[in-house]
Amino acid sequence: MNDFLPTGYCEPVTSNYTKLVDGDNKFRILSEAVVGMVFWQTVLNENGKPNQKPIRRRPEEPISADEIELDKYGKPRLPKHFWAFVVYNYNDERIQILELTQSGIRRAIKNLINKPKWGDPRDYDITITREGKDLDTEYTVSSDPKEEFDEKIIEQYKAMKIDLEVLYSGGDPFASTSEKTEGQSQSKEDEISIDEIP
Repeated sequence: MNDFLPTGYCEPVTSNYTKLVDGDNKFRILSEAVVGMVFWQTVLNENGKPNQKPIRRRPEEPISADEIELDKYGKPRLPKHFWAFVVYNYNDERIQILELTQSGIRRAIKNLINKPKWGDPRDYDITITREGKDLDTEYTVSSDPKEEFDEKIIEQYKAMKIDLEVLYSGGDPFASTSEKTEGQSQSKEDEISIDEIP
């Protein structure tokens, strides 16, 4: 039985979006950030089952009260401020989009940006450590010293022509990349089961 799978085998990751997992999540930021507000709406998938889809707006774009849905407790699921940017995820060994709605993480990264010793977050690796579950989840942010990044990955990122602006219209930022699989779309990958909504 021990010989059935190679030592150290892990399922390959195919997602274009970073999911913060328990423990350390190390990445290098590759792009500028887009910012705005995100909220969730119920949509029906191809099988007619309800899923949750994120709706993103630029900071200056209004969100009307009738667009806001209620959670399972009858409370409005209020929009959250977000940053989204392209990263190289060391855990998944893949170029992905990381979207941050956690104010503590954003604040920690902004503090790094504002320190002369650190500055532009594309110049060093950042690790977000996640601990706990649900409402007791805590995140800490740390940074490595500045160092040059792998030029091959930078060239791969540039060739992918990822367009973060289409997040605002529900499009696929990876649509022009050669990595896009047939039929894959941002909105499909971005949707989650209605049972998983935070």
